[in-house]
Amino acid sequence: MVADPLSRVFSALADPTRRDIVARLAVGDATVNELAAPYDVTVQAVSKHLKVLEDAGLVSRSREAQRRPVHLEANVFDLMTKWIERYRRQAEERYRRLDDVLRSMPDAVDTPPSPQEGTPS
Repeated sequence: MVADPLSRVFSALADPTRRDIVARLAVGDATVNELAAPYDVTVQAVSKHLKVLEDAGLVSRSREAQRRPVHLEANVFDLMTKWIERYRRQAEERYRRLDDVLRSMPDAVDTPPSPQEGTPS
């Protein structure tokens, strides 16, 4: 079963190493070897992470002579942003309604005295 594009993106970003790779690619393109350098894993392991990111549409690979840079596909973030923004607006609307309810409530609430306050000593 093939997941929808948004599910693939969020699934790919569920891994902290892949999120770090995306953050590094946001600065600029890099080769697999450059991306693998700071990790204590093999280049093949980083290649597997890149394959997941590529399948989700987050990165692409190109060829520049002997160099094969990995490129971050920013347009996929538009899909995520639209999804997140829709729910952010809904949450803000709920908070606005709650603020309205709280503003309409009386400021002071009469509370009965506790049994200890009402008895003489």
